[in-house]
Amino acid sequence: MTPSPPEHPRGTVARLRGYFLAGLLLAAPLAVTIGVAVWFVDFIDSRVLPSTFRIPGMGLLVVLSVITLIGWLASGFLGRTIHSVGDRIVSRIPVLRSVYAATKQIFEGILTHKSSAFREVALFEYPRKGIWSIGFLTGTTAGEVQHRTQEQTVNVFLPTTPNPTSGYLLFVPRKDLIILDMTVEDGIKMVVSGGIITPPFEAGEGTRGRSSGGIEK
Repeated sequence: MTPSPPEHPRGTVARLRGYFLAGLLLAAPLAVTIGVAVWFVDFIDSRVLPSTFRIPGMGLLVVLSVITLIGWLASGFLGRTIHSVGDRIVSRIPVLRSVYAATKQIFEGILTHKSSAFREVALFEYPRKGIWSIGFLTGTTAGEVQHRTQEQTVNVFLPTTPNPTSGYLLFVPRKDLIILDMTVEDGIKMVVSGGIITPPFEAGEGTRGRSSGGIEK
């Protein structure tokens, strides 16, 4: 019997990446839910290792490893069963079920391959004419919000400086958006640095002008 060839390193990396994303998708909503209930608990470095053996960054490394392990366990029948039971239990707890459901929906929307959220940076006039801001496109407006507006709008997340995890949700008319060529990573760096870090750009090369980029119409 011919022995099977050794697994290609790239295949292993892709599989680990898949396990990590699966683990993040399962663990993140639950972690946020628990965080809301016990927000005062320091659950990173101070809880991972005793202070005597604490190494800066070790807590983060342990958390990343645990998330990847959760994704690997969840790929099996037993893991899927445990997750299903846990999902039903949390969904029956008042208050926490709302936080869990909302967080789960957000992470599913961001991590799915079909999602176009946070893949483009847009320039638009805000908070008034003549003043410009950059934001991140999260999707095409739908539902009642779009129904009650006269123009087709796009969901735009406007981050705050220097903390880009907080900000405002804006519904901006599609025609008023200028899609930038900079990557989301460059856009985040620019926001965090308060404009000190500016992505390199040469005029006339690859500019998109006024359009909605990859957001579906």
